[in-house]
Amino acid sequence: MNEKATITIKDVARAAGCGVATASRVLNASGPASAEMSERVRRAAADLGFSFSAIGRALQSRRSMTVGCLVPSLANPVFGEAMQGVQNQLRAAGYQPLICASNYDEATDEDMLRTLLAQKVDGLIATMAAPARSAALRVARATGVPVSLMFHDPVEGFASAYVDNAAAAREVARQFIARGHRRLGFLALRFASSDRSQSRYAGFRAECHAHGLAEPALIEMDEREARNPDRIAEILRANPNITGLFASNDFLAIAVQNAAGRIGLRVPDDLSVIGFDGIDIGRLLNLPLATIETDAGAMGCQAAHSLLIAMQGGGMHQAPPLPFVFRAGATLAAAPEKKDGGRAAPRPSPVTLASVPPKTRMNP
Repeated sequence: MNEKATITIKDVARAAGCGVATASRVLNASGPASAEMSERVRRAAADLGFSFSAIGRALQSRRSMTVGCLVPSLANPVFGEAMQGVQNQLRAAGYQPLICASNYDEATDEDMLRTLLAQKVDGLIATMAAPARSAALRVARATGVPVSLMFHDPVEGFASAYVDNAAAAREVARQFIARGHRRLGFLALRFASSDRSQSRYAGFRAECHAHGLAEPALIEMDEREARNPDRIAEILRANPNITGLFASNDFLAIAVQNAAGRIGLRVPDDLSVIGFDGIDIGRLLNLPLATIETDAGAMGCQAAHSLLIAMQGGGMHQAPPLPFVFRAGATLAAAPEKKDGGRAAPRPSPVTLASVPPKTRMNP
């Protein structure tokens, strides 16, 4: 192997007198850098014979110039926005993304990751059910394939692009409490296998405890139930004391709005609802959704940028969490007056449902 084939972006950064991240930003045109620094990096790359063209790097490293990308769903806009950010970064650097969706299934996660590794991808970007216990990710690490996670709180051994889920959930609790809500609930999708939901519930519960509130009700459902308004209505009927419901994503929050009317509950007069993610459709509803707003596109960009640095020899670095903001919406209002410890009796509903305790109700 000739000497040029061993040159990495770390060598370029050392020659230019800057950090690896700065060298990557300049050569990928993916972020700001001064004119002087840009010139130093480009000169160092040229002097060392480091090529950022897809053909040049493929010849140097015998790589596939592909990156495997795994997300739970492409139907949820938050993952589509993240993948757009990933794709923009990868294509600017000459890489092609190979995108798969697992439908929130842990076994499918493993199958798809193994398939991507068999395709000799140069790196992996993943949002999955359980990265901490993934055998496929351990195989990737053992064989030298860099991995960058998205949406997950940091997992030992891997870098992740994420927001602080617990801190965001504490803000949700404060918003409810500031409006007089004392009986709160958390509605989660696949809580037992989602570290994001678990972190959000932990933060939500901690803030409730800090204000002397009772334990927030924890309610879990799967994708099939989340698409069934009657099932959600049953869950709301079985939890009549809850006046503020925090849904683990915006789709669930929107589904709750739809289901509440089936049993005569008015949002937000009888039930306030807050979501998580800040998808654009939440702004377009008759009652715009109150939610935690994140920048999924920026999350995808950060995950891809970290991976590119690692693939170019710079190692994997854990960046700080991305920012979030609370977006006020018409689904959040002051707590309703209560009768006998619960919410006021709902208006008669045109839909009659059997009162079935939700089989997914879980005790923390």
